[in-house]
Amino acid sequence: MNKEVLKKIKLIVTIVLILVFVWFLIISPMITFHSNEKSLEDAAKRYFELNSNELPTGENVKTVTLKTLYHKAFIKNDLYIPYTSKTCSIENSWVKVKRVNGEYKYYTYLECGVLSSTVDHKGPVITLNGDENISIGIGDNYKEAGVKSVVDNTDGKLNVKDVAIKGEVDTSKVGTYEITYTALDSLNNKTVVTREVKVVQKLNSTIKKILKETKNFAGNPENNYIRLSNMLFRIYGIDNNDNVIIVSDEDIANVNYTKIDKWLDYYYKNLNDFTKKIIVKSKYCNMNITDTTLDTTKCSGYTKERYVFIPSIIEVNKAASGNENFMRPNTMSWVANSKDKKTAYLTRSFFFGNESNKTYLSYSVDDNYGVRPMMTIKGDTLIVSGDGTKENPYIFGDTKKAKGGTLLNERFTGEYISIDDYVYRIIKTNNDGTIKVISDFTVNDTEETAFEINGKITYDPTKKSSIGYYINNRISEYINTKYFVKHEIEVPIYKNKIIYGQEIQTKKYNVVLSAPNMYEMFGAQPQSVASRSYWMINTSQKDHVGAGMLSMGVPINGQIEDETRLGVRVVGFLKKGTTISNGDGTKEKPYIIK
Repeated sequence: MNKEVLKKIKLIVTIVLILVFVWFLIISPMITFHSNEKSLEDAAKRYFELNSNELPTGENVKTVTLKTLYHKAFIKNDLYIPYTSKTCSIENSWVKVKRVNGEYKYYTYLECGVLSSTVDHKGPVITLNGDENISIGIGDNYKEAGVKSVVDNTDGKLNVKDVAIKGEVDTSKVGTYEITYTALDSLNNKTVVTREVKVVQKLNSTIKKILKETKNFAGNPENNYIRLSNMLFRIYGIDNNDNVIIVSDEDIANVNYTKIDKWLDYYYKNLNDFTKKIIVKSKYCNMNITDTTLDTTKCSGYTKERYVFIPSIIEVNKAASGNENFMRPNTMSWVANSKDKKTAYLTRSFFFGNESNKTYLSYSVDDNYGVRPMMTIKGDTLIVSGDGTKENPYIFGDTKKAKGGTLLNERFTGEYISIDDYVYRIIKTNNDGTIKVISDFTVNDTEETAFEINGKITYDPTKKSSIGYYINNRISEYINTKYFVKHEIEVPIYKNKIIYGQEIQTKKYNVVLSAPNMYEMFGAQPQSVASRSYWMINTSQKDHVGAGMLSMGVPINGQIEDETRLGVRVVGFLKKGTTISNGDGTKEKPYIIK
């Protein structure tokens, strides 16, 4: 057999194979599909012959679906997608009938996998005026923007007035509302478009309505509380960029004035990611002040842009209204102004004795006093709930409360827990899964917490003469330590004065309970335990120098006298398997541990 003959045979075989493929892949499926299409249309005609009362009048269109024809037994055999065991779509397949020139005309649409009828089955395209997703402030007016155009692939441009618009927006309530726009073409093919309208409560808009013509709160307002990073703040006011300035509602720690910047870096790292994202880097007032200019309300010097700082005398003065001023705490807290290289100013709600009529006093920059972080957050941050009161502060959804059965080590810094009605606060979760907490209470002063000092004040849990021993071995008589686990602590030791970041050495011990560190998160006296004193873990090599908190919320910044008696506030580590029973994690409704 010569080569020419072989070529002809190969060509014939190729053509045959192509024809076979065309038959099986195109022609045969289309024959089957069109047969099914005719079966659908014939069934629909029989349906309307027996149900003539359903035939349309005027320009109306009537539709019967494949699903209805199955259920009414007008089609007894399933219609299948060619070469498969899958049936054609019973929801999307239909026959429509319309009166045209006095006669009924049938339009059949069958959908079988990739095969479908060529009849017009798509609804018109609706184009809205404005965006499909919009946000408006609570209390604002919602004005319906309407429809810009309606165009159908068969009927062309349709009248926008024929679009049905449904839905309402309640601008008095925060929420998401839907407005639907429905259009039909001449075959009643329907298109529905939805506009989502979010009624939101922006922080700056809310505060502006409260402040009206002023820029900051003054006196002792009851509606300027917010919660961020599980910490309570007060809103100071609005800046020139419509962002919101906030300040901590209480001292977070007691720190030397010279080390505030370094400590604020540590504080910033403990904020959650949401809070860090909404903080606006800002310049803060930081000018020097003299005793003769303590009443000024004008700032002449600013920091570089930064995330967190502390209030200045300017903010405190502007917040005064008569004898009330929410920027003056019960404790003694630093303001951002120094007097000279050796002294800086602090404020509190009242002073004693000869200083009783003063707003500020100056102390050594090496002394430890309260730090209340101040920051500026984005004004367009959305309020999720709350009314700004202390009991119901504004919240932003930065954390969600835990469900019952949740592991405590999955929770966050600043949240509160309760064990046997004693409240603690989470400092952090450790790499081993244990949870470091600090009590939000103090054990009342007792004779047993007075110690013979006679020189150096050491924090040593191995010595009976040390407060460290008493806390680790005796406090379990007052509180339940069932959920606590033994852990290693480091006792910071200083050369002379106790100064943040200037420890000359640390000593390690294994304990169940210990005293707070002066500089750790929430080491300052909490609002809920006013008039309670407690010892600190920080110690010095110098005689009679140690760390403790007096009952009026002021740390000891000098020598501690013999026979000094302070109460006990504890720090401990909860077991990694500790679970939450219920609660919200707030001070008012702490998580319950059972």
